[in-house]
Order: sequence, then C-alpha cells, then structure tokens
Amino acid sequence: MTAEPIQPYLEPVRKSVRVPKPVNEAFELFTAGLGRWWPLASHSVGQERARTCAIEPRLGGEVYEVRDDGERCPWGRILAWEPPRRFVMTWHPGRNPDSGQELEVRFIAEPAGTRVELEHRGWQKLGAEAKETRESYDSDRGWKTALGRYVEACLP
Repeated sequence: MTAEPIQPYLEPVRKSVRVPKPVNEAFELFTAGLGRWWPLASHSVGQERARTCAIEPRLGGEVYEVRDDGERCPWGRILAWEPPRRFVMTWHPGRNPDSGQELEVRFIAEPAGTRVELEHRGWQKLGAEAKETRESYDSDRGWKTALGRYVEACLP
C-alpha cells in the first residue's frame, strides 16, 4: 500500500468585514439568520434546488442546506459555540466529512458596530485539490461574495 504524499501547508484564507450592529445582533444574524442572507443560488450544493440553510446552535450541531425535496445536505458541524464572540465549525459542503477544513468566525465589538473576522484553514485535507480550492474561496467569488451578502443584510 502506497502512502498518500503529504500536502504542503497553505495559509488560511482570512476575511474581515464591519457591520453597524452590536456584537450580539451581528452574531445572531450570521448564525440564526444564515438562511436569510447566504447566497444559495451560487454558494450551495443544490444550486437552484437549494431553498435554505441553517446552523444548529450548539456544540456538535449540524450546519446544512435544505433542498426543494426536503433533503438536508451537510456543510459541517459545530466544533466550538461561544455566542456572541465566536464559533468554529468543520467545512465540507458537498464533500466527505473527512475532507472538512475548519472555519472560525469571530465577532469583535467596535465603536460603530462589530468587526467580523473569518478564518478558513486546514486546506491540506483536500489533498491535490487544496491549492485550487483555496484560491477559489479567497477570490472575489468566494468568501468576499458571501460576506458581502451578510453586510447587506446588516444594513438598516
């Protein structure tokens, strides 16, 4: 049996946005309100069949999307749940859970609202697809699009 080659380390993708909401409201909209702002048409497993997405708000809770036939498509599981400061989850939408990277989202109070910091790490779990997948999430079509929708949802 041949061992798989060890993949090189790739830097985490880091993104940050500011929203005009207090920390507790920013956290609540990001998590409990995920289905209201997430760009399902372009950022989902089911694409046109995706109807909503959600986070079960607890340690071990599932993060998933729901298709038009009611099927749940897992995206990951909650590894740390510390409202309203942060949460950490595995991230493997449309993939085997063994390939799951880690996603950490932090909420930091600022005078005019909240700074939301996202870190997507653990790319080596994707093997040969790691570099290309990381570049996709770091591009304008990746986390920038999703977080842009979140910022829009936070505006009055």
